[in-house]
Amino acid sequence: MKLQLAYRNPHRRRASLMSASILALLAVAMAPTAAQAQGEIASAPAPLSLLTWSLLASALSILMPVGFVLIGVAGLDRERAWGAALSAVAAMGLAAIAYWAVGFALHFGGVGLLYMRPELRMLVWEWTPLPPNWGVGWGVAGLSGWFLAGREVTSLMYALFLSQIPWVFTVALAPVMALRGRAPALATMFIALSIGGFVYPLAGNWVHGGGWLAALGQNLTLGHGFVDVGGAGVVHLLAATFGLVALMVWVPRRERQDGSQLPPDYRPLLTVVGSLFVLAGAVGWLWSNPLHVEAIGEVGMMRGSVNILLSMTAGVIVPLLYTWFVAGDSHPTLAARGLVAGAVAGLAAAPFMQPTPALMIGFLAGATTPFLTYAIDHLARLDDATGLVATAGAPALVGLLLAGVFADGVSGVGWQATGVDAYLGIAGQGVSGLFVANGFQPDFPGQLQAQLIGVAALLVWGVATGALICIPLGLLFWGLHHSEQREEREGAALQEALRPSLSEPEPPLTERRRTFPSFPSEP
Repeated sequence: MKLQLAYRNPHRRRASLMSASILALLAVAMAPTAAQAQGEIASAPAPLSLLTWSLLASALSILMPVGFVLIGVAGLDRERAWGAALSAVAAMGLAAIAYWAVGFALHFGGVGLLYMRPELRMLVWEWTPLPPNWGVGWGVAGLSGWFLAGREVTSLMYALFLSQIPWVFTVALAPVMALRGRAPALATMFIALSIGGFVYPLAGNWVHGGGWLAALGQNLTLGHGFVDVGGAGVVHLLAATFGLVALMVWVPRRERQDGSQLPPDYRPLLTVVGSLFVLAGAVGWLWSNPLHVEAIGEVGMMRGSVNILLSMTAGVIVPLLYTWFVAGDSHPTLAARGLVAGAVAGLAAAPFMQPTPALMIGFLAGATTPFLTYAIDHLARLDDATGLVATAGAPALVGLLLAGVFADGVSGVGWQATGVDAYLGIAGQGVSGLFVANGFQPDFPGQLQAQLIGVAALLVWGVATGALICIPLGLLFWGLHHSEQREEREGAALQEALRPSLSEPEPPLTERRRTFPSFPSEP
């Protein structure tokens, strides 16, 4: 009787069914082990292929721009945050379409000349303005791969395209979000198209597509050329420079405020979630490019992943302490911006240095965030509410320049086709700076000079394209706005002139009757 009642109880029945299911799953899982004990050799799981790894890393790296959007809108009021988020989504879509149509060809149209692989046989057309007697490697734009069309498009080309999409998202949405609510919507959308179509692709060609900055080591014997593994320069420094020019064109100066006032923090929860997204997507962002993964190797990948996490966590320290000292309480938005600053600095050369310098670089990058935020908000009085310049500009400079000092030569053998067999007379030496590992030769100041040239080129390109695009757009929309205002004033004046005069009100009916002439009465 007790047995029957037990099985009539639905909870106990579900527990029994669950126990039976677990036992069945364990039996299936243990079957290969039992077969192996009987003498059968179980086959080892096949390792992930290069393209499969790139696909997974590209999907993971999309968390980075999502995190940037959440952290950016956390410091905006409700109305402006809504517009900034929508403009970020629109900017990502427009920039991706422009990059697919023309940007990929400008970016990687000549990468097959640097990485001589059969899968890249279609991408071997690079344009250079210099004559042939100057040497090879002075390319400035690729000219093959338009619309990713043709029978010769390979899986590696598709992987390259996918690996760049999160980078395109970030470099386009950062200035657009900073401008939303100040510049007209049509202007910001045109900016997103321009960045995805030619601003970012041309800079990317110089650095990662076999262009002239990557070839500084071959042409001018300056280290391994300009080193920017994770896009600290071509993405974040370029976005910050372009956005700063745009802010100076459109955004009015703030009124002078109290210097002890911290930036507003409307949505701390978005800040925390965005920080977690950036933390999770950083490793995928760093290793989504299959050409970089193949060139750096396993040691560089593992060390770079550790270093990027150390840089991000170290970037939080100074903003937390600064806000606690100034306001008596930690500030979530500034702490999140410090984390992003550490990530940006670490992306420059994370695989090429030891963990201790990576930690120090993240600490220095995070330390610039509160002070640069103060300078922009209270000294320059620019409305950089999303923290674009503070979180992307100065940290990128820190990471790129210190890469020429702390690269230790352990990773990056043959990076950018430099020192494939031996470098500085030593076989197996990779990207090197001043402080190198035992057994390697310092490459100083050659690598630092290459970093300085690359940083200067990206700064000039960001300022030039920002001015070339934003100033004409600003003048155009300023003229249209004032033309509409003039038409409204003229229309109002015309209506005022045609309106009947109401200076003398019409007398009431009783008074109007009294004004009628009186007729004589009959005799």
